[in-house]
Amino acid sequence: MKILIENLEFETILGILESERLTPQKIAIVCTIDYAYTQNEFINYAEVATLIEETMTKEKFFLIEEALEFITETLKNTFPLISELTLCIRKPDILSNCTVGVEQRTLF
Repeated sequence: MKILIENLEFETILGILESERLTPQKIAIVCTIDYAYTQNEFINYAEVATLIEETMTKEKFFLIEEALEFITETLKNTFPLISELTLCIRKPDILSNCTVGVEQRTLF
């Protein structure tokens, strides 16, 4: 089974620039989770989305790469059914002419 979470948007502190440390900026998350579904065992996508947003808001990461690693570990620990996770964090407003981001794919 595959869970898709696209365009999860919220504001948080993320970045190394002084302005990024002082003012929250819009972040967009794309998350894909593969897992073995059974009727009694499933992953609640609403819980996944909430956990990602709460973790990003609480931790105030300096680098997207650090955020990806931490959230990947947190999701796997919380939802052990995950067999594959692709997570992308984008900053749509940091550059005026494009959206930038980093993506990580992890097999468990």
